[in-house]
Amino acid sequence: MKLGLINSAWAQAGRDTAWGIQKTKEIGFDCIDIFADPLDIDARERKLIRDECRRCDLPIVSICCVAAGLIDFNPSVQRFHLDRCKAYLDLCCEYEAENLLLVIGEYIWQQEVIPPAEQWATGVENCRTLAAYADGLGLKIALELEPFKLSLVNDVDSMVRFIDEVDHPAFKANIDISHLLLSSVQPEQVARLSGKAIHVHISDCDGRVHGDLPPGRGVVDFPPYLNEIAKLQIEGAVSIELEYSPDPDNIEAWVQEAYSTTAALMKQAGLRG
Repeated sequence: MKLGLINSAWAQAGRDTAWGIQKTKEIGFDCIDIFADPLDIDARERKLIRDECRRCDLPIVSICCVAAGLIDFNPSVQRFHLDRCKAYLDLCCEYEAENLLLVIGEYIWQQEVIPPAEQWATGVENCRTLAAYADGLGLKIALELEPFKLSLVNDVDSMVRFIDEVDHPAFKANIDISHLLLSSVQPEQVARLSGKAIHVHISDCDGRVHGDLPPGRGVVDFPPYLNEIAKLQIEGAVSIELEYSPDPDNIEAWVQEAYSTTAALMKQAGLRG
């Protein structure tokens, strides 16, 4: 598998997008994931991302999209987010990416006002629509498991069920290793995602709350998870996801540390030479 970085890691550096892409390449990453909303960036930024990644020979594997409105109870909000996600997929196609990384969010009002099954069914229906659109563009959607109590998809059981109900070959799973730990998912459960997973996120945490730290800064025991992921024979990428460094002026060292530890872990698991 390739080793990538979600470019949002550079957000706190106060430098332009091109600088972050160049640093990603200099450190040694094989590829990059882009965190950019097509409704927020202008034509110049859109072109800059594409051209700079090509210049650096840094393929864009995935574009990250949070679309909690896909499960909103208002049809108008759902329609907006369907159109917004289609704009993301169009951007994936333009950038020759492999997938759209999708986060669909959480049940509202503590599951007490709208029946949870109704929100679930809404999410399934809208994701099936998006999967068909993605398929027409030669793309896939990778659904992220979120480690929060009210997230629709917050463990392997709910991930498998959601993918099976969407029932479309373009709709697959993202495996986020720290999210698995926070959701009390044991490494051996990863095997249930065989044939369903296409993308991986890696970061560390303190075992209690969402962290997105460089591997080695928290408590995650990565080898058992990576060994199980290796058995899935995914052809995609393992992308590092980082939150803010405690020392933003030294963000390059923060990302370099994450690269070095992840590269060693992947080599140990036979995931990267």
